[in-house]
Amino acid sequence: MMGALKNHRDERVSVSVEELVPQDHFLRAIEATISFDFIEGKLRPYYCENNGRPSIHPIVLFKMMFIGYSYGIRSERQLEKEIKTNIAYRWFLGFSLSDTIPDHSTISWNRRTRFIHTNIF
Repeated sequence: MMGALKNHRDERVSVSVEELVPQDHFLRAIEATISFDFIEGKLRPYYCENNGRPSIHPIVLFKMMFIGYSYGIRSERQLEKEIKTNIAYRWFLGFSLSDTIPDHSTISWNRRTRFIHTNIF
């Protein structure tokens, strides 16, 4: 007897990103081992405190590039796509399943322009 083909694509469930990432995932080990707080202090001079639009936190931008380097994702367009679909990447960056992922052009612009005179990248 052939089982019924199920389609639960529209099912809504209450689950946290935390529950979906395996405890032994590489990015969990990185998060537990490395404190990325130093990045904020190093990059504070490159941000205006009282002017401009709200920005993506520099630790998030750094972690996005870290994911790209660690997993061999050379294209920022591809990195954006991977972060949209990979739950472990979302967890590492602190994004929920419904959060909007920064556009590839934002990642690229910050890497090429904002942080060019730093030793972060």
